[in-house]
Amino acid sequence: MLLGRAAECRRLDEALATVRKGDSTVLVMRGDPGVGKSALLDYLSTAAAGLRIVRVAGVESEMELPYAALHQLCLPLLDRVDRLPEPQAEAVATTFGLRTGPPPTPFLVGLGVLNLLAEAAQDAPVLCVVDDAQWLDAASAQVLMFVARRLQAEAVLMVFATRHDLPGMRDLPLLPVAGLPDDDARRLLSSVVRWPLDDSVRHAILAEAAGNPLALLELPLGRAPAALAGGYGLLDVLPLSGRIEESFRRRIDELPAEDQALLLVVAADPVGDASAIWRAAAALGIDREAGGTAVRAGLLRIGVRMTFRHPLVRSAVYGAAPPAERRRAHRALAEVTSPESDPDRRAWHLAQATAAEDETVAEELEASASRAQARGGLAAAAAFLERAASLTTDEQRRADRALAAAQAKYDAGSLVDARVLVDRAANGRPDALRDAHITHLRGHLAFASGDSADAPALLLSAARQFERLDPGRARETYLDALTYALLAGRFAQKADVAAVAAAARAAPSAAPSGAAVAPSAAPVAPSAASPLRAADLLLDGLAALHTDGHAAGVPPVRRALDAFRRPDLPPAEALRWLSIACHGSYEVWDDDAWTALAEAHVRLARLNGALVMLPVALNQRVNAHLHAGEFGAAAALAAESDAVGEATGIARPRYSAAAVAAWRGAEDVATALIADAMETVVRRREGIGLTLIQYTNAVLHNGLGRWPQAVAAAELATAHPGESAFAAWALAELVEAAARAGEPEKAERAYERLVLTTRPSATDWSLGVEARCRALITTTAAAEAHFREAIDRLGRSRGAMPLARAHQVYGEWLRQRDRRTEARAELRKAHEMFAAVGAQAFAERAGRELLAGGEAAVPDRSRPAVDALTPQEQQIARLARDGRTNTEIGGELFLSARTVEWHLRKVFNKLGIANRRELARVLPDPRPGRIRAA
Repeated sequence: MLLGRAAECRRLDEALATVRKGDSTVLVMRGDPGVGKSALLDYLSTAAAGLRIVRVAGVESEMELPYAALHQLCLPLLDRVDRLPEPQAEAVATTFGLRTGPPPTPFLVGLGVLNLLAEAAQDAPVLCVVDDAQWLDAASAQVLMFVARRLQAEAVLMVFATRHDLPGMRDLPLLPVAGLPDDDARRLLSSVVRWPLDDSVRHAILAEAAGNPLALLELPLGRAPAALAGGYGLLDVLPLSGRIEESFRRRIDELPAEDQALLLVVAADPVGDASAIWRAAAALGIDREAGGTAVRAGLLRIGVRMTFRHPLVRSAVYGAAPPAERRRAHRALAEVTSPESDPDRRAWHLAQATAAEDETVAEELEASASRAQARGGLAAAAAFLERAASLTTDEQRRADRALAAAQAKYDAGSLVDARVLVDRAANGRPDALRDAHITHLRGHLAFASGDSADAPALLLSAARQFERLDPGRARETYLDALTYALLAGRFAQKADVAAVAAAARAAPSAAPSGAAVAPSAAPVAPSAASPLRAADLLLDGLAALHTDGHAAGVPPVRRALDAFRRPDLPPAEALRWLSIACHGSYEVWDDDAWTALAEAHVRLARLNGALVMLPVALNQRVNAHLHAGEFGAAAALAAESDAVGEATGIARPRYSAAAVAAWRGAEDVATALIADAMETVVRRREGIGLTLIQYTNAVLHNGLGRWPQAVAAAELATAHPGESAFAAWALAELVEAAARAGEPEKAERAYERLVLTTRPSATDWSLGVEARCRALITTTAAAEAHFREAIDRLGRSRGAMPLARAHQVYGEWLRQRDRRTEARAELRKAHEMFAAVGAQAFAERAGRELLAGGEAAVPDRSRPAVDALTPQEQQIARLARDGRTNTEIGGELFLSARTVEWHLRKVFNKLGIANRRELARVLPDPRPGRIRAA
């Protein structure tokens, strides 16, 4: 047991007990430098008898090399790569240079690593140790945070030791490591200082160390006993880590010159490969016998690898060396690093060895950036390009490389650095094409930074710049601008949806797919043999919709939706534009296209590990599930969306969770989620988000039968027609709420606005909703025909909830006319449908009307067994019912196959069944039409 660490050791022992039982767990040990994290990790490794141990330590100088830490961690497990599902095996093998292929996304790599650990745990539980996590390269950190959040039943213990939290560590179990208690600190100090100390000096050392074990061990060393006796020199004006580092530096200064020179070579090399270090040392004239004094002083370990006793020794050595000496060390290491087997590390050393501009080195760095991007190491590619730009002699090439670095920084999520590099690129000699790309990137940066309102104007400007330079890129940028204008809504100001749509319609026609036009060339029109891309069709359709209205816009939007449903649509094109295509589908009230496109978007995002896009795709699929009455599936995807946001560190408004709670009538939960989302979208200036949230609020209050509150929410949701689709949905809520609240004029005005979109769309969904609203504002007996038309049309649509609501309002209308028998029949249908899916507030509203209409009692039609499943268990159970294997389910949900199996055992127990075959019996089929038979 470590001195003063009984509680920490108990926590580690408990974690080991958990993993030995077959479960997984994660711990983050956080504490200051020298506080004893590495000692606790050593204790853990010793206590982990019988476990497979994989271990890595982050190295500050290696932070620019993509997947450097992850490769070292996974190296002992790579013989299991071929056991992974092919997409994951391909991603892992490409990342680690075992195969060549397109660059994988970090999260597909993460899923591969997750299953690699699960495979290893089949033989014995796995202990995965990550020391000095604050110095992980960005790509490794992203993957490891993802894996840590997805571990459940793999028998893996993952432990991070870090000085501070990393992005994605929030909410992971924390084991804080603080300074030692006073008594233990005194005992440790006495073990180092064996001569008498004045009490005042002892108190001063203890106060300065604040219980930090390394400080207690190091601060007294390097000082003569006489100095300690007097207490002089103890109170350096440095933070604790600086004082410890200074203590190491004093001890280093006492070493022979050759030992100091060798330590600098070791400090300059992030790998610690003894063979390479000795070759570099020989090139610098350092004798092979050097280093012995440093080893005896406890500063250096020499074996197959050369390592320092503590990371602060490395920083002390490197920081104290003159810049010229550091460059000499890097130059020597570059010369002994193979340009064939390790070109990136060689280029990195050359960059560190170069003080002035050097085009040769810049070109090597640029090549390294390309290799890093091919492995998915976007952060490393950005670092290589940034350094290449600083070494470039030609002004034009320097600006181009700075822009490429900015794009890579943006892709890697380093938004502040990207803005700095964009400004640097803009300072180059003017170039029309580069300037257009700069404006384009500024637009995306504005949105990614949380200011949606500035993005449309910047992208509109970029699209106009691209028009004569690259018409294909111009049209893509117009579609980007239109997307962001829709998102910004009321906040977009001059670059609103109408302005962007008008500009897009006035722009040159699309060039053939993939064509680029020289700056001096005239715009190129597509040839008859070159059909427009799906994105071109979508731009034309949405532009027409927002300039000439639905009558003109519906046909071209439908053509675009058909194009996006083609099986031969390139995945990259689909991933980029399916979000706005889904929006187009509910702009024209096409719930068949909406369902198909949302399913495709989620499937592609999962298959490609595109977790940045996945929450958007999940939100769209959640709403489609709610529309179809598939509340369990919607809740599962909403929970997944939240989990993905935590894994990526990208916080988005919780639209899905709020929508599920509102439709279920969970008032307290929904109200809190709506308020939280409202605050987020206002801060981000996303107008369409405000409309969606207010629409959700209107649904909640209509379900609860609170008409004035529903009217107020729906009026806010319909106040800005440019925030379309959701505003149209809210018009239907306003008609119902206003009609019930005794405000017929308000209901009629809302209806008149609604038909501008529903009638030209002419789908069963749109015309069914229109008929239901028309019935609500009709004061004569003619209303009954409209109610029946609504039920008939909605019965042919995918809209189980609009259909149930049509039965409900028709039943209420019949009861008001004292046609009780007919009213009860309609209200029973509504109640059955709402209760079957868990729309509790709407079900209770129908139940109240049934009782008022003479029904003796309202039956309880809940499904307690299915409701006992968690959202994730429901999702897994449905996929298993539909014939997916554990591996396929894991691939879709970013879980290991072993965790899927664990969840299925829990599902079988809760449902009282024995196997997958029985899932079809106990789980309702969510396919269209089945819910209506309930």
